[in-house]
This record gives sequence, C-alpha cells and structure tokens, in this order.
Amino acid sequence: MSADSTTNGTNQSWGGRFSEPTDAFVARFTASVNFDRRLAFHDIQGSVAHATMLARVGVLSDAERDAIVEGLTEIRGEIERGEFQWSVALEDVHMNIEARLTDKIGITGKKLHTGRSRNDQVATDIRLFLRDEIDQVAAELGRLRHGLIELADREADTIMPGFTHLQTAQPVTFGHHLLAWQEMLARDHERLLDCRKRVNVMPLGAAALAGTTYPIDRHVTAELLGFERPAENSLDAVSDRDFAIEFTAFASLLLMHLSRMSEELVLWTSAQFDFIDLPDRFCTGSSIMPQKKNPDV
Repeated sequence: MSADSTTNGTNQSWGGRFSEPTDAFVARFTASVNFDRRLAFHDIQGSVAHATMLARVGVLSDAERDAIVEGLTEIRGEIERGEFQWSVALEDVHMNIEARLTDKIGITGKKLHTGRSRNDQVATDIRLFLRDEIDQVAAELGRLRHGLIELADREADTIMPGFTHLQTAQPVTFGHHLLAWQEMLARDHERLLDCRKRVNVMPLGAAALAGTTYPIDRHVTAELLGFERPAENSLDAVSDRDFAIEFTAFASLLLMHLSRMSEELVLWTSAQFDFIDLPDRFCTGSSIMPQKKNPDV
C-alpha cells in the first residue's frame, strides 16, 4: 500500500472482495461528485419514489419508509442551505447522500438501495435532470416565439430590403423577417418536445443490468416520478444515453439559429445598415475609439 493510500475503507458498497482500500489518487481521479452533485435534488426525488414503492410492495415497513423520506428531506434542506459536506472519498452524489442518510437514521438508510443499483439510479437521475432542463428551455423558447410573433404583428407594414449574399434583393417587411426567425425556433421547439418523449422513460428497476429478484413495481415508481412508462429492456435501460445525444443535437441547432439571429442584429446596428439601435445597457464601448457602440453582448 502506498503512503498516499487511504487508511479506511470508503467504498463499502462495492468493496466486498477487495483486500485494501482505494488509493487516494485513484479516488480523486475517478470521483465525479464535483460535477454530478448538480443531480442531488433529482437523486433525492428518485430515492423518495423508490422508498415509497418498496413500502407499497412490502419490502420496507411504513416506519422505515417514513424514516428514509424524512431523512432525505432533511438532507435536501442541508444542500439548499449550503451546509452539506461533500466528500470526494465517497465518489459521487449518490454515495454522498446515502452515507449522510445512514448517518442520520442508522442502518435503515442502507435499505434504501434495496432492489436498485447505481447503474439504474444514475440513468434515472440524468433523465429526471434533463427532463426538467428541457421543460425550462421549452418555456423560454415559447416566450421568445411569442415575443417575436407580437413584434412581427406590430411591424407587419414596416418595409425593409430583403438580402441575398448581403446584396439588396427584394422588398419585404420587418414583420415577415421576424416570422422567419419564428419559423426556425418553431422547428427547434418541436424537436425539443419530441426529444422529451424519449427522455421520459424510466430505467429504475433494471438494477445493474438484469433486474432484481425483489418484488418491485416499476409502474408505481414511474407514476410517482412522472415518467410515461418504464423502460422495456433492462440492458438497454442502463446503457442508453441516446436521449442525451439527441438533446445536444437539438441544442446545436438552436444555438445555430440564435447565432444567426444575433449576427443579423449585429449587421443591422452597423453604420452600413443602420436599421436598428440597441439600448446602451446591452452594448459595450472601446477604450481607444469613444464613438464606438459595440453590440457584442
């Protein structure tokens, strides 16, 4: 054992066959808690639903369920107040929360992991997190589209040149141009909502890869967490990340469209076009050229 090794076991959840604790460097190198702690509230949400389901099927007593739910609620409060002590030695957000729960309520905290693995737990947390993010992005997209439509209606008769290759082509209206932006965002919005359908499938219950012998009810958990349905195949449930790639594809297209809109605003504020004037609070200046007003935000 190296001098830099840990001196006490920290990975009791998987270290049963190991004869020495994880080296401290390895623990730091493989830990994900510094970034996956953002899943904390979704991890607690999934755990509350899992404990509720385990009590319904008789794996946990009502008293055990109540102790777990109360403990998780208190931990959520600690995280919200910034009082929770995160430990790299505990690897990730899931083990940090489970360890704290066991500290608070004793061995009953260990029973929370009955019938699940970190594999299906992680996959579920990511889906819960991404589903909430999608809902926020969708709401903002809807707000932006609504604003563009309102502005287009007000500017329906405002004449402006249409361009091809930055050369004046045919006359259009400003309202018509704004509705072209709206059409781009409408496609993005539709893609996002379609992506959400594939995000909203629950992997919990697949355990490590082949399910569990405990008499769990995945439909109960899916309902509690607002998933449309449980995943059909346990192997695919824990390995699928298609939905995340699909979201990044949507995000790439959306950002391309927003960039296009932004670049047109930049052109329109230039002296060569002089179509619009942005408020000073959204622009910057130059230290050497005081006449400049840069639309770089």
